[in-house]
Amino acid sequence: MCASEISLQRDQANSLLKGQFTPKNKFLKDSVYFRDGMRRIDFVLSYIDDKDGEKKQDRRKEFEANLEKAGLELETEDKSESEDGRTYFLKIHVPWEVLATYADVLKIKVPFKTNDITDKKDVPMSWLCMPYRLPEHVMQPEPDYFTATFDKSKIDFFLIEDKETFFPPSTRNRIVYYILSRCPYSKEDKDKKGIKRLLNNGTYAAAFPLHDSRYWTRSRDANCESERYALYKYWARFSRFYKEQPLNLIRKYYGEKIGIYFAWLGFYTEMLTYAAVVGLLCFIYGVASFDENVWSKEICNETIGGQIVMCPLCDKKCGYWMLSTTCSSSWVSEQITVHLLFIYLIIYLWMTLFLEFWKRRQAQLEYEWDLVDMEEEQQQLQLRPEYETKCTHLRLNRVTQEMEPYLPLTSKCARSILSGATVLFWISLIIASIIGVIAYRLAVFAAFASIMKDSPTNKLDVVGSLITPQLATSVTASCINFVIIMILNFLYERVAIKITDMEVPKTHVEYENKLTVKMFLFQFVNYYSSCFYVAFFKGKFVGYPGDYAYMFGKWRNEECEPGGCLIELTTQLVIVMVGKQVWGNIQEALVPWLCNWWVSRSARNHPESLYSRWEQDHDLQSFSQLGLLIKLFFGFITLFVASFPLAPLLALMNNILEVRVDAWKFTTQFRRPVAAKVHNIGAWNEILNMIAVFSVVTNAFIVSFTSDMIPRLVYKYAYHLGNESTMEGYINNSLSVFNISKFQPKNRPDDGENPDWYRDYRYPPGHEKRYTHTMQFWHILAAKLAFIIIMEHVVFVVKFFVAWLIPDVPSDVKARIKRERYLIQEYLHNYELEKLKIQLSQNALIFSHVTSEICLHKGKVCII
Repeated sequence: MCASEISLQRDQANSLLKGQFTPKNKFLKDSVYFRDGMRRIDFVLSYIDDKDGEKKQDRRKEFEANLEKAGLELETEDKSESEDGRTYFLKIHVPWEVLATYADVLKIKVPFKTNDITDKKDVPMSWLCMPYRLPEHVMQPEPDYFTATFDKSKIDFFLIEDKETFFPPSTRNRIVYYILSRCPYSKEDKDKKGIKRLLNNGTYAAAFPLHDSRYWTRSRDANCESERYALYKYWARFSRFYKEQPLNLIRKYYGEKIGIYFAWLGFYTEMLTYAAVVGLLCFIYGVASFDENVWSKEICNETIGGQIVMCPLCDKKCGYWMLSTTCSSSWVSEQITVHLLFIYLIIYLWMTLFLEFWKRRQAQLEYEWDLVDMEEEQQQLQLRPEYETKCTHLRLNRVTQEMEPYLPLTSKCARSILSGATVLFWISLIIASIIGVIAYRLAVFAAFASIMKDSPTNKLDVVGSLITPQLATSVTASCINFVIIMILNFLYERVAIKITDMEVPKTHVEYENKLTVKMFLFQFVNYYSSCFYVAFFKGKFVGYPGDYAYMFGKWRNEECEPGGCLIELTTQLVIVMVGKQVWGNIQEALVPWLCNWWVSRSARNHPESLYSRWEQDHDLQSFSQLGLLIKLFFGFITLFVASFPLAPLLALMNNILEVRVDAWKFTTQFRRPVAAKVHNIGAWNEILNMIAVFSVVTNAFIVSFTSDMIPRLVYKYAYHLGNESTMEGYINNSLSVFNISKFQPKNRPDDGENPDWYRDYRYPPGHEKRYTHTMQFWHILAAKLAFIIIMEHVVFVVKFFVAWLIPDVPSDVKARIKRERYLIQEYLHNYELEKLKIQLSQNALIFSHVTSEICLHKGKVCII
């Protein structure tokens, strides 16, 4: 600390004793500056003095002394000045010299020349987008510059107007956190270092950068940017749901990592609009084309479906039933099936375009946000402090020729095996829970059937014939499955962080990718396993009357309705998607709001002048490592869209809400997170591509095996009645007959009508091949397999062609990158040349001066 600052603080202390200076001054309390009003608060640490906290006090003393040695300036707010009278606040300021040093170390890019490339943003009929636009000063808060990696030895090369504002607050807090995470706190053991360990052992209660103002009003301090207020006003309000996001301001305030997340979420929401329109049009067409649905009419017809008696769907408790009772569900199933192939092809084309256009958008953001040349080698220089601490072995880095810590191969393999085993164990828990839900479905279906047997569904009040044992079982099982999903997900989130910490990843990028992959593997199985069961397993291993298949030898396997399992798959998707959204908002928005309300309940009664900026932020919720994990609604849309064309519409509504909920949460309920710099969305790029490829297979199987489309096409063109290709008679053709006298006692219900029908393609009783599959069954199976093979090849060819057709990097971005690299080389060359000329001229003057002195000393006249 310089002498003038010490003198200033001494004068303030004397003024305080005389009653001329009060720490309750509004400027000092609700401000992001030290008491002198000059030095900005770049970071805040809080702690409570325990009665038995001598060790903690020693750690803090050593830690703070080392921070001052590193060049940081500190100022402490006594507990008597805090609202609760117990908490100390340590304010940290990073001066210019430290900023410049670490900006050089961290390879931070800064401007050196104004961008001279004309920006071609003239869009035809751009006036149509005016309601969607935000004010220009919000969208582009700073001019466009060419940038280069900061070099402390070439300060005059860069456009530095004011050293205090040259680095934005997000960059300043990133530099401070870098120092905090590597600063030792023990004299005896130099490996004991880092603010994270001090937070874990309770030495400090919290560590966070400050918001620059309250979110609902601008700061009274004219020097404060009040960017938080601008973000709340133009971004976080729900009334702004139709507006674009101020991505440049988000990036400037929160850093590139959070900026990239919201850029992806916004782009995904924008693209979902097109998919939602297609899905809605398909649904409307399905409803309007009911009159063309011959086979549904046959089921609902009292003279056809009303005369067909079906085999019981469970043993003993289930009775015989009329096919016409499935009229409503078959009609709903038809609305899905009528556009099955079309929606499959359109959504996959949309998915391919979405991924390719996101690559272009990502490349544009990488250029605009100075992420293009952020090489992995630069990331390697930023080792995680936990890695440096836990890895005691050293080896020579062949690139830098310096000794660096490393994790031995044996230890790395052991940690990876233990981590993989843990993930497999939790995935096994999911599979076990799904098996439990299936057992529930099988057991409860018989109970629902026995209840409804004496009270037919067409006599029930309110919903009438819509309630069937199948629907009741599916809805309750889906709700139970959703509760299990949420519980397991809540527990696994904690486990994933711990096992990722145990692996000791080398860099922050590697840590994020490992955590992302673990969360994706678990959530993929957790969210989608029940849907996979309904889509691909239910009704496929049933057997036939007289020889049914049983689960654990006790419960008879479930059958699908005559219209297939699509309606149940749709029910499952709706419950999981809607339930996940509701629960997510409760967990991510309502819970933090309640916690903040409870913590700050006493402080709210104080005037603003007594509730300091650091206390306000201290009472907010801390930012979680899992706060930026991309949601898996993309999988619901792509993997099962053939069964539920309204899924994109639900996902669109979810995303519109998700953007504003996340924005509101970040702006109002969370402490300001430490800024982080990333290239892109990391491992999610590969995960989304993998989901896209996998969705081709799942939707092809849904169209072939879950829906009734292929059997109907085979009937229409090969087994139809009469000379014209029609669907008349399809229902009778798709059912087989069983002689109920052959029912085994354990399967036999009460006496009913005869004959008895069931859904399959088998020879009737009396035939020499009775109850074995007919040739039509094998024709249908061959058609299904042929469809899968052909469609997969067609779709993959289209995907690769579209990917080849659309370049990953826009041509104007390529031109700007080349221009910037050229200018960096040219300007650096000219800069070094000018320095060399100045140095040579200075050397010449020195040489001339020395020569003159020598000549005069010897009494000679020298001509130079």
